Amino acid sequence: MNNFILIFVFLLLGVVLQQIKQIPRKSYKVLNWIVIYICLPSLALYYIPKIKWNNQLLFPIGVSWIGFIISYFFFTYLGKKRGWSKKLTGCLIICSGLGNTSFLGFPIIQALYGEEGMKTAILVDQPGSFVVLSTLAVLVATVHSKGNLNSLQIAKKIAFFPPFVTFCIACLMNIFQFEFYDYGQLLFKSVGSLVTPLALLSVGFQLRFEKRSKHWGFLGLGLLYKLIITPAIIFFLYVIVFNQHSKAIQVAVVESAMAPMITACILSSTYGLKPRLSSMMIGFGIPLSFITLIFWVILTHFI
Repeated sequence: MNNFILIFVFLLLGVVLQQIKQIPRKSYKVLNWIVIYICLPSLALYYIPKIKWNNQLLFPIGVSWIGFIISYFFFTYLGKKRGWSKKLTGCLIICSGLGNTSFLGFPIIQALYGEEGMKTAILVDQPGSFVVLSTLAVLVATVHSKGNLNSLQIAKKIAFFPPFVTFCIACLMNIFQFEFYDYGQLLFKSVGSLVTPLALLSVGFQLRFEKRSKHWGFLGLGLLYKLIITPAIIFFLYVIVFNQHSKAIQVAVVESAMAPMITACILSSTYGLKPRLSSMMIGFGIPLSFITLIFWVILTHFI
């Protein structure tokens, strides 16, 4: 419950800060920079070395990978067919392709499925959502934020992107079973915990309630994919095609139905991929997801 309260408190605080004339209009860019270049790498160095890999993890881990890859093909196809700009297409791919599987997902899964469900939720989030964000989402953001970049330029931008660099370091730490001492882990965990409040402040600062906004149609399409189409795909694949029936699959489906990932939308905004739409995906997606989640929770009880 505390997480839900914090979401609306920081969003509202960001909206209030908009009204203070002494605060520069571009202040959210500083918050975005801190989230992407400091907090996100800290989370990678804290969590990824702790992941224990085995074949049984593929279903929960696959949730985010499947959702993002299909998002890429879905919005790329629509973008070409309807003549969208690269920035709009990239924004929808990233913001609709990743869900809020931790800050929103963890308390919901804890309440519904207890500690057993949390084991699956962590797998959906860390080697799933977090790794996709650090790799595929960064790649999409890089390609869609600029004009025509060649392969070498794209590779260079990704290779020197701090979250990707720390992701690679964290993977090596996992392989060699190395972790920082306790004080180092405490530092990374503490810094990483700032992701959500800072990101929500940034979102609230950019959020606009404009009746005639050109983004409403794209917002509806993005949320339709994230809140309805993604969990429907996961349910169909896992339950109907692979015939899986367990609590872990229930958790996987519910996690796939979470609102757009806050950090993914901040990444999109940082790269200049329709910042206003990126903020709307969170500002409207979170409260709307509380309604759509009820349907998916009820449906999973029949698994």
